[in-house]
Amino acid sequence: MTNNVTQFTAASSADAIAHFGDSFKYETDCWDVHDAFGKGADDFIVLDVRSPAAYAKGHVKGAINLPVGKIVASKLKQWPNDMLFVTYCAGPHCNGASKGAVRLAQLGRPCKIMIGGITGWIDEGFDLVTE
Repeated sequence: MTNNVTQFTAASSADAIAHFGDSFKYETDCWDVHDAFGKGADDFIVLDVRSPAAYAKGHVKGAINLPVGKIVASKLKQWPNDMLFVTYCAGPHCNGASKGAVRLAQLGRPCKIMIGGITGWIDEGFDLVTE
């Protein structure tokens, strides 16, 4: 009997390691960002790519509001060219974080997305700020 879970054979261990391992080059999660901030990390910048109105209602403490359309070279000049940017948006139902990461990559900037976005942040029990 087949079902939706077993209808396709699982990848080999080597393929699974390559696939899932590679994902960490492109994404991080809310827990890791929160943990890094709690340890005083200053080796990445978090960009909230939502609208200014959404940002004002609540955002990750330390995040900078920079909507996708505003991600331009002149706005990034204040950071070294090798600074890592982590983008987030509303959550899994939103592709703004990916659009922001594409824009950063087009500008030659290292980037990742924070999977889960604001929804994931709240789901983890982390506070939002309105400052």
